[in-house]
Amino acid sequence: ALPISAMYPKVFEEFKDFTSQFGPVEHLNTRLFLEGPKIAEEFEVELERGKTLHIKALALGDLSKTGQREVFFELNGQIRSVLVKDTQAMKVMHFHPKALKDVKGQIGAPMPGKVIDIKVKAGGRIEKGQSLCVLSAMKMETVVNSPISGIIKKIYVKPDMHLEGDDLILEIE
Repeated sequence: ALPISAMYPKVFEEFKDFTSQFGPVEHLNTRLFLEGPKIAEEFEVELERGKTLHIKALALGDLSKTGQREVFFELNGQIRSVLVKDTQAMKVMHFHPKALKDVKGQIGAPMPGKVIDIKVKAGGRIEKGQSLCVLSAMKMETVVNSPISGIIKKIYVKPDMHLEGDDLILEIE
């Protein structure tokens, strides 16, 4: 019989990477592994004969700007906490680079809004005052004009994208 690593090399490689990052998760039951414990739920994890962890989920902290939460739990009667990435919340969180004010060619959104139109192309030459893109917020359209002349190095937005104030629109060199 062939070993699993030979029959499914990609799956085996993913499994090895996962277990090296998260450890021996086979000791968790399926629901706990997939969903995590509910608040105030108590459960036991038997690592080996005579080594059992008694765990009680206590509370979840607020979501940080980096998409992490502090999870509070009791481990064998001692209160502990750990920072974890909230992968569900990160799916809806907005991560977009910000324009750096001290970098001359970085153009940021002047206000939160939706990108309606992009008036330039990467590699194109532009003049100071030329329209770069159009943003819409609360049914008002705002044209973002170039503060400098140069060549469009990179465009960071697409039509229909929602931006926050100072989100990077494009770079001019």
